[in-house]
Amino acid sequence: MQHSLAKRGHRMSVVERVRAAYARIAQVDRPEIWIDLRPEADVLADAAALEARHTAGEPLPLYGKLAAVKGNIDVAGLPTTAGCPAYACHPAEDAPAVARLRAAGALILGTTNLDQFATGLVGTRSPYGAVRNAVDPSRISGGSSAGSAVAVALGIADLALGTDTAGSGRVPAALNGIVGLKPTRGLIPTRGVVPACRSIDCVSVFARTVDEATLALGCLTGPDAGDPTSRTAPPARRLSGRARIGIPRPDQLGELRTGWADAFARAASEFPGAEPVTVDIEPFLQAARLLYEGTFVAERYTAVGEFLDAHPDDADPTVFSIISGARDLPAHRVFADFATLDRLRLDADAVLSTVDALLLPTTTDHPSLAEVAADPVGVNTRLGRFTNFANLLDLCALAIPAGEVDGLPFGVMLAGRAFDDLLLADLARSVPARVRIAVVGAHLRGQPLNHELTSRGGRFVAAAATTPEYRLYALDTTPPKPGLVRVAGGGAAIAVEVWELPVRGFGEFVANIPAPLTIGRIRLADGETVSGFLCEPVAVDGAADITGHGGWLSYREALTGT
Repeated sequence: MQHSLAKRGHRMSVVERVRAAYARIAQVDRPEIWIDLRPEADVLADAAALEARHTAGEPLPLYGKLAAVKGNIDVAGLPTTAGCPAYACHPAEDAPAVARLRAAGALILGTTNLDQFATGLVGTRSPYGAVRNAVDPSRISGGSSAGSAVAVALGIADLALGTDTAGSGRVPAALNGIVGLKPTRGLIPTRGVVPACRSIDCVSVFARTVDEATLALGCLTGPDAGDPTSRTAPPARRLSGRARIGIPRPDQLGELRTGWADAFARAASEFPGAEPVTVDIEPFLQAARLLYEGTFVAERYTAVGEFLDAHPDDADPTVFSIISGARDLPAHRVFADFATLDRLRLDADAVLSTVDALLLPTTTDHPSLAEVAADPVGVNTRLGRFTNFANLLDLCALAIPAGEVDGLPFGVMLAGRAFDDLLLADLARSVPARVRIAVVGAHLRGQPLNHELTSRGGRFVAAAATTPEYRLYALDTTPPKPGLVRVAGGGAAIAVEVWELPVRGFGEFVANIPAPLTIGRIRLADGETVSGFLCEPVAVDGAADITGHGGWLSYREALTGT
């Protein structure tokens, strides 16, 4: 949830949103997210120019959206490093994907960290540092589009561009609790992107919601005269009648993290009116193994192999071993793998002809940074079980949040035929409506009453902040709780978390809120108004005013000295 400030009673201006974003960057203190963060003054100047365009009546579907861009995509004025400083080039123009973001009214904050040369699903293979998970900093963020995903998950950016060859736009979405849209190959031009595997690379989109992701997709798609891999989409196929969703056989889920098989089963039951159809996903799993176990990895050597041969000391050791190891693969094996893939594509098409989409866990586990350090290749391989096949088989895919397990995000993925991108979005939107609620104290993640949300089907949406018209007090309760009060003047922006609850779960939750707390309407910094915790003003008489800490967690940390 984007942190931006608003004048009381008014939707925040674009300039104010930029200032709040940089305040949020300082607050979260995650320098590893960025490779090059643009100076705030430069983005403010862009914001002023954007407001002038808006005032002049220019259509701007992404007006005021703050965007981050993966560091292997060209942004004019910033070096493109692909996670390797020695490789840096200085583009004179934006990649088409970035230029289209700007044309639609988005503001670019900077370039984000990644697994070097987009080789990895872990987010740790970078000289700029491992990108820590937005929810649990001891765990990986997922990669390779690590910084882009975390920038959205931490409420800094509204949208972010990633790339996705093997799952880099979907795995980090799942592990950080956001949406990751991997479009059909060629819908978004890849000119201006450092290639990983040029023939199957995609530019991907991270967002808070499916609607935001598909809005951005609509602004980014279309052929590019300088990109021979770009394509024009045919008329979109939309849902008509009852959808059929393919569910893998239980034995084909493989070894999932504890609790994830049950979470997947719950997610599969949340598509009302859809008919679940058990399907055999073996052709997809075999295609997934081809991506790294076969010869397709040789295309990574074509992209950057000669550079790595000349600069071995500038490469991440794991990335170097993967790419350089493909140098001497014989050509006859490449053609054999193409023949195998053709057969698997026929088998996969036969499966997809019986359903509208597949539903799969996005990934298999959420390892710690230490686990990845101990087994960098093995862990990475397991994470790509359900994502590696999509581009080889020319599929589109959409990763969506599906709740939490043991306090960590869990996500599922819809995969469908080429150009069914909007159909997948329709399916994702068919999940029953949920109510958003802002929590400010004991119901935050890791706090003693968080279970009251999770036990009722609650799922974390994003970190957020209120508009600057609230004060926060420490109440004398057990367990300790804060009281949030809206004031006429002298308020401040207060950190909150936004959660979603099923309608029934929301009703049960609200019915058990004890006085002096109450559920009212809270104004968030991005202009949204949601249900949330407020406190009766009489209850804060004599209570400690902790507004200056900016939020409950900061206050508790100051109290304990941790």
